[in-house]
Amino acid sequence: MKAAIQKIISTAVDTLVSEGIFDASVSIEPNIERTRDSSHGDFATNAAMVLCKQAKMNPRALAEKLVAALPQDDVIDRVEIAGPGFINFFVSSSAAYQHVPVILEQGHQYGRSTVGAGKRVQVEFVSANPTGPLHVGHGRGAAYGATVADLLQAAGFDVHREYYVNDAGRQMDILATSVWLRYLDLAGETIVFPSNGYKGDYVWDIAATLHREFADTYRHAADVVFADIPADEPDGGDKELHIDALIARAKQLLGETGYRHVFDLGLNTILDDIREDLELFGVTFQNWYSERSLVDSKAVVRALEALQNAGYLYEKGGAQWFRSTDFGDEKDRVVVRDNGQTTYFASDIAYHMEKFERGFEQVFDVWGADHHGYVPRVRAAMQALGAEPSNLEVLLVQFAILYRGGEKVQMSTRSGEFVTLRQLRKEVGADAARFFYVMRKSEQHLDFDLDLAKSQSSDNPVYYVQYAHARICSVLRQAGEKGIDVTTSEGDEHLDLLTEQHEEELLTQLARYPEVLEAAALHHEPHQLCHYLRELANGLHTYYNAHQFLIDDENLRDARIKLIQATRQVLENGLKLLGVSAPQSM
Repeated sequence: MKAAIQKIISTAVDTLVSEGIFDASVSIEPNIERTRDSSHGDFATNAAMVLCKQAKMNPRALAEKLVAALPQDDVIDRVEIAGPGFINFFVSSSAAYQHVPVILEQGHQYGRSTVGAGKRVQVEFVSANPTGPLHVGHGRGAAYGATVADLLQAAGFDVHREYYVNDAGRQMDILATSVWLRYLDLAGETIVFPSNGYKGDYVWDIAATLHREFADTYRHAADVVFADIPADEPDGGDKELHIDALIARAKQLLGETGYRHVFDLGLNTILDDIREDLELFGVTFQNWYSERSLVDSKAVVRALEALQNAGYLYEKGGAQWFRSTDFGDEKDRVVVRDNGQTTYFASDIAYHMEKFERGFEQVFDVWGADHHGYVPRVRAAMQALGAEPSNLEVLLVQFAILYRGGEKVQMSTRSGEFVTLRQLRKEVGADAARFFYVMRKSEQHLDFDLDLAKSQSSDNPVYYVQYAHARICSVLRQAGEKGIDVTTSEGDEHLDLLTEQHEEELLTQLARYPEVLEAAALHHEPHQLCHYLRELANGLHTYYNAHQFLIDDENLRDARIKLIQATRQVLENGLKLLGVSAPQSM
């Protein structure tokens, strides 16, 4: 409908160009929005106020000329001018009816658009360190990233989904050392586990696999392992120095081959678990990109050389620094430490450089909100390498705070005290988890109420929406039992019988779906779709409670069946984009 009004306004502008009101080079970018007050029409535009300077006349006078030049169109009942020059459009009732056969004809494609024009975009999300199972905090980023990707695809973008695997660096070394120490414990050594190690049960499981398959191959005496190791924090030492010394000792005693085997066993076990966990959550990726591959492909070296050649690197204190302050960052950043090791930031520069080298026109990173300070430096690096900084968009996701029985659930990945995504799925189901995760703006904190997510009541938003779909399916089953062929039901020519207020409101809501879908995609806001589905479900439930469908009047019956069939289709389409099922019975 918005596109139809846009076309009508453009035709009016062309008419005024021919009359000399506008120059032929006139540009038009007016907003067309649904009105909040139905007394002001269905849609309103600020076209007159946007174009008044080009026409060299006041907005209200220009609005009058635009309205006079509007072509006749069956979708518009009447047009009014309001305030300083807003133009309000009242859509004809027949236009509302027209959406029903369109929805039923287009089916799953209804609401999708080509606004993205096939633009190649990448959405990188989750990318949690493979140092443990995914927890409920990761779940929000997974649900949000997957839904944003699906929305962009529905809006006509060519979307590539990617998980960046941090399979290098200190945290992975801490994991490998933690596994080895647990293995030594299982092999009969008396081990004092480091306070900074990974303590979850999953570490014991990996260590058990190592011991089961290799017996005492990697066993070393505890006194050798801990000889001259700096004291841990509980003993008055420094926990960071303690774990780093243990990492070095593990590498020394196991040798390159042995250490790499322990390292890879931990990495691959956890990564396989993450991949399976996400698939069961309805989240899949086209690519799992290895951080180690950046080193193997010399991408990090190439990125640093490019920055050096552009004059953006300098040496200080034995380290190499990137002049990120030249691009608005608060301070310069180290890319090569004084010991010659490259930083995480250097890998991130190379990774993002490589994204654009692969031909992506727009890159979306879904990060936790605690990484907000990291955004300026990555954008600065892309700008220094010649990329358009606006082509990198970072979407921040706040933490999800889990509540059970009104009590906050504490979580700590390192200590192993956390609720995993798998546990959440088993407790509330994937549908509730996916919906709850995206029903608030991503930058807002989310209080995840487990009790509400499991409840079968109208207070539970996902249950409320799914129940609307199931209710319609129940009516259609009852119709089939009565011998009414709902698959080929008549009714298109009788849609004008849908004159009840509840029916008119439902028709208006159905017509809004393509607009909501496009807005949710372009603004990367899945919560818009959640809110819409709740409103549509409310419209359906209200209609269902107030009227009968399988009535004696066949013409009205068939029209109502068409209406609820269209509603069922839109509910299904919207739920699918959220990664939520549309059950036929509940």
